[in-house]
Amino acid sequence: MGDAGNERNDFMELNGADIVVRCLADEGVEHVFGYPGGAVLYIYDAIYKQDKFKHILVRHEQAAVHAADAYARSSDKVGVCLVTSGPGVTNAVTGIATAYMDSIPMVVISGQVPTHAIGEDAFQECDTVGITRPCVKHNFLVRDIKDLADTLHKAFYLARTGRPGPVLVDIPKDITAARYKYSPAKGEPVMRSYTPVVKGHQGQIKKAVQMLLQAERPMIYSGGGVILSDAAPELQQFVKMIGAPCTNTLMGLGAYPSTDKQFVGMPGMHGTYEANMAMQHCDVLIAVGARFDDRVIGNPKHFAQNLRKIVHIDIDPSSISKRVKVDVPIVGNVKDVLIELMEQYQAAAVETKPNKDALAKWWQQVQIWRGKECMKFADSAELIKPQSVVQKLWEVTGGDAYITSDVGQHQMWAAQYYGFDKPRRWINSGGLGTMGVGLPYAMGVQMAHPDATVACITGEGSIQMNIQELSTCRQYHLTPKILCLNNRYLGMVRQWQQIDYSSRYAESYMDALPDFVKLAEAYGHVGMRIDKPSDVDGALREAFKLKDRLVFMDFITDQSENVWPMVKAGKGLTEMLLGSEDL
Repeated sequence: MGDAGNERNDFMELNGADIVVRCLADEGVEHVFGYPGGAVLYIYDAIYKQDKFKHILVRHEQAAVHAADAYARSSDKVGVCLVTSGPGVTNAVTGIATAYMDSIPMVVISGQVPTHAIGEDAFQECDTVGITRPCVKHNFLVRDIKDLADTLHKAFYLARTGRPGPVLVDIPKDITAARYKYSPAKGEPVMRSYTPVVKGHQGQIKKAVQMLLQAERPMIYSGGGVILSDAAPELQQFVKMIGAPCTNTLMGLGAYPSTDKQFVGMPGMHGTYEANMAMQHCDVLIAVGARFDDRVIGNPKHFAQNLRKIVHIDIDPSSISKRVKVDVPIVGNVKDVLIELMEQYQAAAVETKPNKDALAKWWQQVQIWRGKECMKFADSAELIKPQSVVQKLWEVTGGDAYITSDVGQHQMWAAQYYGFDKPRRWINSGGLGTMGVGLPYAMGVQMAHPDATVACITGEGSIQMNIQELSTCRQYHLTPKILCLNNRYLGMVRQWQQIDYSSRYAESYMDALPDFVKLAEAYGHVGMRIDKPSDVDGALREAFKLKDRLVFMDFITDQSENVWPMVKAGKGLTEMLLGSEDL
């Protein structure tokens, strides 16, 4: 055991690499995803000599960041990844931007050329701080060994507090070789320019309570912020107390149970008819940890046509009134604000009774919208319908699996047809829409939850973007079940081309696909090809019985199937196409 693992070495001189490893151990890090290279070899040497955390060797740096991202999404821990300079960092940028768009707490440690060589076009040099600045919460270049431990401590603090996000620490090679005395950090760092507000403003909460008590058509719209602040229990209590319909965004699925009668489904571009109509026609809208994203509200001008009062609760003041003007902004941690809101509501409801008759009438209207049954689809005895595969997966897993997805039609079908009743079970790229995340996400989830059931819903386009990670799964005995909804098309591109480009399918058909069964077997896994609807149930049950094997299921699905409902780009929330008959 070297310096990095010896507790008695506090206040003793260590090299920079050992300081990095000690800082990670002190932060409680258990897993680091990475890929070695020249600029980080001292750090890898220090990792070799310690036993406090496990390193997972991926096959591409993008996968290291995605895996660390999913590790954080599914566990509420800070994800950690380690990459080398130059191409190591540039390969990681897509993963960093993905995490940044979805506010995921992560620390990325990158190697850099020695300080004396910075700016001289040294081998494997790039301006890491400059390249990553637009897609990190913050980044640091460590120029002095004295600052190393403090910088890493700050990075973890910044990543997990306030509105979470990825923080990058760029460490030149000579800093990892230099020596300095090390002592563990005590308490949270004090940063003058960074003091996130946690508690909501009492006066604003009072205003929100008064609005809610006078509301006739209240609606609760919750997003990823509820999940990030672990506020699902508070949200559920709040929704029950108000008695209003509740919608969860793509990033917020599972914050409110999908099987509860007050849940009206997901809103937005591929949301339910009832969620979109209720969002548009409510008189008081409570937005909780959501950002009025373009895929949720459609055209802001159309959204603003209906007069309604909007209360917006968010940890990030810059997200409030950014796309939609709100009446009562409440800056604070979602969990704390909801607790305070409920306390004040209960106290005020003694004097001012909520309008129960109006609420009952509102629910009658919601039920009429529900009666459209917008999620119904025509099943087939000949062709596998992708929606039915997802429904069957929900059945076979008892609705209790961790589901990762890639990006495209299959992502929307997973969100629509796998009912999430718990938070942190749905792991997908929302804001950036990054293809290729599904498999590395499944790896990160399984590292965080070794005994959990993990399924990756993907398409034949997305899976090929990081398919090399089947090798990582083999090395670390990771056993997610992969459901490839294979329609031989870039499905969402094809759908848009059909609707908006007169069915000119430019470069969206997938020719020359691999035999995924043989490919899975070549990597040492189990492969299955399923092309009959009658075989779907049996294949899924067989796959999930093989608990100690990764199983790749290649479902040959109906090529013509589209995701409905759909709000076309630039259209309003209620201007929905409910099926091909609306085209």
